[in-house]
Amino acid sequence: QVQLVESGGGSVQAGGSLRLSCAASGYTSGIYCLGWFRQAPGKEREEIAVIYINSGSTHYADSVKGRFTISQDNAKRTLYLQMNTLEPEDTAMYYCAAGSSFIACARRDFAYWGRGTQVTVSS
Repeated sequence: QVQLVESGGGSVQAGGSLRLSCAASGYTSGIYCLGWFRQAPGKEREEIAVIYINSGSTHYADSVKGRFTISQDNAKRTLYLQMNTLEPEDTAMYYCAAGSSFIACARRDFAYWGRGTQVTVSS
């Protein structure tokens, strides 16, 4: 089992920045990839960034490319999402998730999820 706890959300004005963190515990050696997702009220959940643990390879949604950066600190077992030039459209609950195999990550079949942290961007 893997436990994920997000933090760092809050309220910020448009153009501002936030850094989200996701602390992993439990069977973290079984994690193959980590991802950030978000869901706004009335909208579907959106994958915004994924990082593969061993290679460090990253993937971003077009909506955040160039503004958000996903990174990891393996020693601290922590995932980060640096969010710059925030827009009101970025307002959502942000979740981190973990995939436990190459196939699971390729299929975006994430078995473990945190409870989320709220990000609110005002204009």
